[in-house]
Amino acid sequence: MATQAALKIKPGETAGDQATVRKVLDGVKADGRTGLTAPEAKLVCDAYDIPLPKEGLAKSADEAVKLASGMGYPVVMKIVSADILHKTDAGGVIVGVKSDAEALSAHDTILANAKKYKADAKIEGIQVQQMLPSGATETLVGAITDPSFGKLVAFGLGGILVEVLKDLTFRLAPVNEAQALDMIGSIKAKEMLDGVRGGDPVDRNALAAILVQVSALLEDFPEIEELDLNPVFATKSGATAVDARIVCNFEARKERFRPDQDAIVTAMNRIFHPKAVAVIGASNEAGKIGNSVMKNLINGGYKGTIVPVHPKADTIEGIKAYKSILDYDGVVDVAVFAVPAKLCNGAMDEVGRKGVPGAVMIPSGFAESGEPELQEELLATARKHNVRIMGPNIYGFYYTPENLCATFCTAFDVKGKAALSSQSGGVGMSIIGFARSTKMGVSSIVGLGNKSDLDEDDLLTFFEQDPNTSVIAMHCEDLKDGRAFSEVAERVSKKKPVIVLKAGRTAYGAKAAASHTGALAGNDKIYDDILKASGVIRAPSLRGMLEYARGVQVLPAPKGENVLIITGAGGSGVLLSDACFDNGLTLMKMPDDLDAAFRKFIPPFGAAGNPVDITGGEPPLTYQNTVRLGLNDERIHALILGYWHTIVTPPLVFADKMIEVVTEARAKGIDKPIVASLVGDVEVEKACEKLYDHGIVAYPYTTETPVEVLGAKYKWARAAGLIKG
Repeated sequence: MATQAALKIKPGETAGDQATVRKVLDGVKADGRTGLTAPEAKLVCDAYDIPLPKEGLAKSADEAVKLASGMGYPVVMKIVSADILHKTDAGGVIVGVKSDAEALSAHDTILANAKKYKADAKIEGIQVQQMLPSGATETLVGAITDPSFGKLVAFGLGGILVEVLKDLTFRLAPVNEAQALDMIGSIKAKEMLDGVRGGDPVDRNALAAILVQVSALLEDFPEIEELDLNPVFATKSGATAVDARIVCNFEARKERFRPDQDAIVTAMNRIFHPKAVAVIGASNEAGKIGNSVMKNLINGGYKGTIVPVHPKADTIEGIKAYKSILDYDGVVDVAVFAVPAKLCNGAMDEVGRKGVPGAVMIPSGFAESGEPELQEELLATARKHNVRIMGPNIYGFYYTPENLCATFCTAFDVKGKAALSSQSGGVGMSIIGFARSTKMGVSSIVGLGNKSDLDEDDLLTFFEQDPNTSVIAMHCEDLKDGRAFSEVAERVSKKKPVIVLKAGRTAYGAKAAASHTGALAGNDKIYDDILKASGVIRAPSLRGMLEYARGVQVLPAPKGENVLIITGAGGSGVLLSDACFDNGLTLMKMPDDLDAAFRKFIPPFGAAGNPVDITGGEPPLTYQNTVRLGLNDERIHALILGYWHTIVTPPLVFADKMIEVVTEARAKGIDKPIVASLVGDVEVEKACEKLYDHGIVAYPYTTETPVEVLGAKYKWARAAGLIKG
């Protein structure tokens, strides 16, 4: 076993020394182990200036006493064995050893407990460690290797609290000092770090330094699979890890396929702007997928060339057919597959030999149904010819600027600026139905299915530079390469809102996702933290994703945090206020002069402050005056309107008057985000539709939804750096 003595490492050699770590890890690998012993972990931590207490390895009881008395009592004594990683469970840890006699006794007790716990354990000795003073705040610094995101660093409350509270936050490694401080300030119990009941605040910079060094260690030595510093004692004057646990994985890692950005954009532009589309498996038979694809391309209004491929037919839907795509003389930009899975690989080889850059794989029967080898074979053929695959197991895709309906679903022509994708076909149909029902114009709807090749970061890269897209919304059950996605999303979200609905966030949902698509369901807290750090708006539900995609593109970006509620119903005002809190919005503290200005327009029994309650019996002019005042005052950055159906101000009258005021303000260059909640009889539905058509995001029968959409817009504006201070 590799010990400090065996490695011949001098104490002064460890500071910032990669060679030290390499020697330790090579020794662990040579021993056929994955876990480091405590002395080995100490060497690694010392090499990267990760503070641990003074310690030494005792081979006998006398050595234990000598080490303990030399560093000063009290000390902690622990078993050192690569076969016993969880030392406490084995009775291999005794704390608070205060004398030579206690050190002798602890040495014998630990050895006896270890042999009882695992008789064949190979014991290196007893670790004697300086005991840190009490009164520190116990935190945790850790690192894990996630199947999707790769190397992550973690921070949270430590000791037994990590198991009870599970208050951890994650970031992609490596992190810099600013990112580390952001991590420390983002845990739920961050106030504990500032000192409670007169206690001193901890040194956050010292904790941040540990996070930075841990992430640097991961970057330099990717074979480190896990690292736990728990607890890390944090005080006002520094931070020291009590214990370090390091586990390695020495297996060779498979590099993920990552084409560069220019290659992605080139291929995607040909797929989304094709001059010619081939349909592999085109059919004249109604009810066949190949027939539906043909009809959608024709009836959807696609102006390019359609190339039907069928082994026997001369024409498909009146268009000349070809027995093979190789028989067509012209250039083909994308091939839509509508043949059984077992025929796809042969057809893919012909598509590749033809030089087609994109394949839309509608067929199922691959990894999702227990045939991963068939999918790998298909992918290998595509990679050989540089063909990018969308799917398999998808409904196809739509791109409305080209009138392109490359799908077997219903044709779709409601054009707009929202690009949506889904991993599930059922979700894709929901997107189509919602968009059509609400008249939410879309630029694209894309099915990704098994994501054997093209996935969300490829779509983000394309939609980033697509002038026809202003907001991107994505449903996913997993992210095959979460690190690539987060890196692209961080860049794209500075320009365009990126909305993600991550399915499988619960244990039940994750199990269903795995059985449905073969997805690797990651820890949801990891997804939550990494998506947020990348500027992504996370949707809580399918309806939420769709409403965000619809509303975020309509609302102008806010210029500040001050939100004002103007309502005709006190009850709605209370609910709207609660919704603001739930969605991270700041209700403006009403200045005295503005309070007096509002009181000029509302009855004596109304209420200024925030919410401004004009009461339900007021005429349209009161709504107009108060909303006009809210729009014209530069201190107010966003408005939430609460309407109550009355005969004095009927719903459509309210809508018309609000549109007048907002149009008047826009003519003067004033364009603030405005959302509205309308409660009343069915007439409020038409009023909401009319308001939405004029850029006022309005919903009937709910106080939560309009505020959620406004909250989503604020999340994006903050992440994009549009709100300062």
